Amino acid sequence: MVSRQNYSKKYALLLVVVLVLGSALLFAGCGKEKTYRIGILSGLDYCYDITIGFMEKMEELGYTEGKNVVYDIHRSNFDMDEYRNVLNQFVADGVDLIFVYPTEASIEAKLATTESKTPVVFSFCNIEDNDLIKSVREPGGNITGVRYPGPDLTVKRFELLQAMLPEANRIWIPHQKGYPLDCQIDALLPVAAAAGVELQLFPAADAAELDTELQSRSQAADPGFDAILFLAEPLSVTADAFAVLSHFSEPRRIPIAGAIINEGDYGTIFGVSVDLTSTGKQAALVADKVLKGADPGLVPVVSSDNFFLINYNIVQ
Repeated sequence: MVSRQNYSKKYALLLVVVLVLGSALLFAGCGKEKTYRIGILSGLDYCYDITIGFMEKMEELGYTEGKNVVYDIHRSNFDMDEYRNVLNQFVADGVDLIFVYPTEASIEAKLATTESKTPVVFSFCNIEDNDLIKSVREPGGNITGVRYPGPDLTVKRFELLQAMLPEANRIWIPHQKGYPLDCQIDALLPVAAAAGVELQLFPAADAAELDTELQSRSQAADPGFDAILFLAEPLSVTADAFAVLSHFSEPRRIPIAGAIINEGDYGTIFGVSVDLTSTGKQAALVADKVLKGADPGLVPVVSSDNFFLINYNIVQ
């Protein structure tokens, strides 16, 4: 017959063994930290600092590359076919989140993840004139991010150009053909009309079309415009397109304004835009929420902060 004392000792020993094994299993599980896989599509070279800001902030938030996060970074430059190929590969690879910019790449990301519902965080993205989100407060679906305040910045660019060059009554606006700009143009037209300024919109598919147009204008003593203004769109900030614009404008001393870009000794006189690195960091905060389990469709879209910068070397 087992004594009560011996039974108690055996029970206590068994309890200790169970606790030790349970603790070992618990801590073994805790030691296996999840490694997140994030696909990044930088769809416009001009904006690559967004990726840098994103990764810097993710590091601050505890996502260490090679330890608990792996980035698959792809760079393109307004190439829709490449956008689709990269995004489809992200989905096939089963990434945990897609970080993407600008607008066109973000729209393609939404389409590419229709079935997989892979979370998408966008940046440097116009949310007007498209169906990317349902609303700022509740974007819906599997997508959220940081919007580019295009209409607001367009009006600010025009107003600053008027303040610096009040004699510029004819403004030429080159832009990407087919790019959704209605919201920016609708915001700009009444402001320009009130100021008595003629806006000349010129859509072009690429730098070659810009060059053809400007070559035809170069035959006349008066090119037909007093200044060039950039909207928030991709063509004007690509290197080859800006080279065409600057080569035409520099010998004629025609000012270019809107975004800060330089080509050799010539460049724009000022830029009104968003801080790219800061915008990337804002997106990281959104991504962190999503990776921690928040529903992307219920995470409000935030707006990038903007800045104004004068290119004093050109202005002088």
